[in-house]
Amino acid sequence: MKQFIMGITILLLLALPACQMITEDKDLEPNTEDVDYIKSDLVRETSSTVDLNQIMTLAEDNAAFAFAINEQINQTLGKNENFVFSPLSLSLALSMTLSGADSTTEQGMLEALHLSIPEEKIYPSFNALLLAIEQSQEMTKKGSEGSQFQINFANSIWGQAGYSFDTEFLDTLAKYYGAGVYNVDFRRNPKAAINAINAWVEDETQEKIQDLIPSGAINELTRLVLANAIYFNGSWLYPFDAKNTSQQPFKLLDGPEVTVELMKLSGKSLAYDKGENFQAVSLPYLSTDFNMMIVLPDAGKFQEFENQFSPEALKTIINEMKFVKVDLSMPKFDFESTLNANNALKALGMEEAFDVEKADFSGITQEDELMITDVLHKTTITVDEAGTEAAAASAVIVGVRSYNPEDPIVLVIDRPFQFFIMHKPTNAILFMGKVMQP
Repeated sequence: MKQFIMGITILLLLALPACQMITEDKDLEPNTEDVDYIKSDLVRETSSTVDLNQIMTLAEDNAAFAFAINEQINQTLGKNENFVFSPLSLSLALSMTLSGADSTTEQGMLEALHLSIPEEKIYPSFNALLLAIEQSQEMTKKGSEGSQFQINFANSIWGQAGYSFDTEFLDTLAKYYGAGVYNVDFRRNPKAAINAINAWVEDETQEKIQDLIPSGAINELTRLVLANAIYFNGSWLYPFDAKNTSQQPFKLLDGPEVTVELMKLSGKSLAYDKGENFQAVSLPYLSTDFNMMIVLPDAGKFQEFENQFSPEALKTIINEMKFVKVDLSMPKFDFESTLNANNALKALGMEEAFDVEKADFSGITQEDELMITDVLHKTTITVDEAGTEAAAASAVIVGVRSYNPEDPIVLVIDRPFQFFIMHKPTNAILFMGKVMQP
């Protein structure tokens, strides 16, 4: 039986403006067969002093970024197109780049990322958030039928061999992201660089993300690639029994029906909420600090609900959930999304970072005028009877609605829905997406 697995990677490519001449550097080491690794003498901080309130503020900022970029992406999707992405992965890679940005380029990136905390606290806060998530991996429920829970983060930088990087930039990446620089030769052998980075991505995502960087995306002008990968493999706390899975109709947005595999879970105590035009349920993972929240708009209300949904509305749903017995039916799904986030990020205020004349990344290096050329993002997700992501069914809940726990709520997810994979202690959104056609 296939376990739920999610892998995601995002890369930023920074390059010389195309109008500049490229001259051969006689002293540049041309060998790209063996990839050298350089790193600051500093090691990653593993005991953070950042308080929980600041971590949760960062998580709120990231939720605002998630909804903002999701709104931009939705404008480009087809009516029945599934979509999934990781706002946290995007934020991690962009924040690594932010640490080398200056002047109005920096301000534009702060605006796009919706970051409200002081800049000097941004990088320690990202580290503290990751530490909190990593520590929650140990919070597995004993005696559960589920068998596995794993979440891994990885960051890396790929730089032109012989290139001089700013010491403070390298220190920030080492101290708060645990990352160093792999030396590759973009100038003389961009194909070898692509192969090396794609191999790193495959390794960090258990081979679930392959060929992330297409041929031609990196060329002799590239000087730096920043990468983040997230791999998630989590058993449900309450696995579905495959014997109860059956072929059932699923209503598409425009009316027709398709046949899907509908899983069934009966009589479990789950966090649930019902609003004016939606229902929501939270499915816990084996590590009960994680859950998948599913939000099901009422029939015929999906687009209206999606257009009005916001981080504040999601927070309200979380606070108003109450544990009740639920008879849940939901579809299995398995798909991937590939995204070039350039236009979405420009629309959120990052135009200057992509501008050949105006981009200022002098905090990375003084040697060249750097600019972002592409932000590439790819996610794959599989949800079946054994697993999906894990979130706290032990969530702090303020219930204002009244349900009779003796009468199970019957929830049949047989039409388009949204989902969020969350870290309960911080309310951080790790992944979000929508299923329009399983």
